[in-house]
Amino acid sequence: MAIIENSKLTVVGAGSVGSSVAYAALIRGSARHVALYDIATEKVEAEVLDLAHGTQFTGSSDIVGGSDISVAAGSHVVVITAGAKQKPGQTRMELADVNAGIIRDMLPKLIEVAPNAVYVIVTNPCDVLTVIAQEATGLPPERIFSSGTVLDTSRLRWKLAERAGVSTGSVHAYIVGEHGDTEFPLWSHATIGTVPILDWETPEHPRLTLDELRGIAVDVRDAAYKVIQGKGATNYAIGLSSARIVEAILRDEHAVMPVSTVLHDFQGIDGVALSVPSIVSAAGAVPVRNTTFSPEELELLRLSAGALASAVDDLRG
Repeated sequence: MAIIENSKLTVVGAGSVGSSVAYAALIRGSARHVALYDIATEKVEAEVLDLAHGTQFTGSSDIVGGSDISVAAGSHVVVITAGAKQKPGQTRMELADVNAGIIRDMLPKLIEVAPNAVYVIVTNPCDVLTVIAQEATGLPPERIFSSGTVLDTSRLRWKLAERAGVSTGSVHAYIVGEHGDTEFPLWSHATIGTVPILDWETPEHPRLTLDELRGIAVDVRDAAYKVIQGKGATNYAIGLSSARIVEAILRDEHAVMPVSTVLHDFQGIDGVALSVPSIVSAAGAVPVRNTTFSPEELELLRLSAGALASAVDDLRG
């Protein structure tokens, strides 16, 4: 496939996350046309108006929106952020039941007006909802996936860069598994430049220890809870990371990103959505099947898959 010309992105949900996705997409020029959809008419119209007032400063992208689902017509990418938001002290899994109902109700209506779009789920718990969404729509797994651990990976790279004294772009490391409590870093592939993570050192920055790496992994896993406790929601970074995923699709980049698709016979995992390095392009997202894992990492991946499978079974029940 090729770069999508005259591209259209629809963001579903005009809350703090959805508005931040639209804002980031406008600033970055992620799509030529951005639409914002929400059933709350007054709220979505106000957000669209506020965003539109700044389009002199955002390049060639434009913004429209409203509470009629027809605003999503002709979309190439639909990013779904609608749902109840995570409260302080609440886990992503505790959100599952109410948000699964919203997804099941809304997706068929969206597919009627945007049948050829790639769908990206940001609403939490995004891995569980990806399975529910794929089953509800019958779309191929590559065309309906979640933002997964793209943001968690950015958090990890930021922490490592800060510790190692390098730019974030020079850190090559991934968080994989659930976007949540069972996620973990793929340390066996983590490097700074070309140097394995445990071998990096400079006069000002001594080598990292295993204990430090474990602490960083915990900080990354719990980062959202800290932000939610302090300000009520995470929105800026998920807005930016979602816009980046949209760009990989609309520009047919074939970028490797840890998004979450429903896996089939991946390291013995089947029918569960969780994040592994995947190729993201105009066709959607396809897991990199020859990704290697250490024995410990493979065990953690399967534990993550087991936790998510149980959550999906609970929703089906």
